[in-house]
Amino acid sequence: MDEEKKIRYLEMIQNIITRMASNSFLIKGWTVTIVVGLLAFANFKEMNSKFIIVALIPVLFFWGLDGFYLYQEKLFRKLYEDVIDLQLDEVNFSMKLSDNIKNEFNWWNVTISKTLLPFYLPVIAVILIALLIPMI
Repeated sequence: MDEEKKIRYLEMIQNIITRMASNSFLIKGWTVTIVVGLLAFANFKEMNSKFIIVALIPVLFFWGLDGFYLYQEKLFRKLYEDVIDLQLDEVNFSMKLSDNIKNEFNWWNVTISKTLLPFYLPVIAVILIALLIPMI
């Protein structure tokens, strides 16, 4: 019976991890959609740069939000590992993240990690190149 409690607890944590990963994936999709839409409105013949500059705002916002979801995912992965090490009588179904877990990761470091930089830097580069095209 105690083993089933531990398995249920681990399943709860895994569901949170899955939800965070899904949110991160959706944010990347929204980022591309918004940037492409705003660049399409920019009309490259007349190059209305207002739409191009406005495209930077959601990219930076979504990058930070994506970093938050990845940060949360890492925290819950650590909680998952800690629960695996718990004795069966210590299972309490708490989703509170201890200070030890929180101190192991930093939102800013996750946001500029090798996981997110390869996606968001090229998107920002495309926006900046589109902004510079009329000057050429």
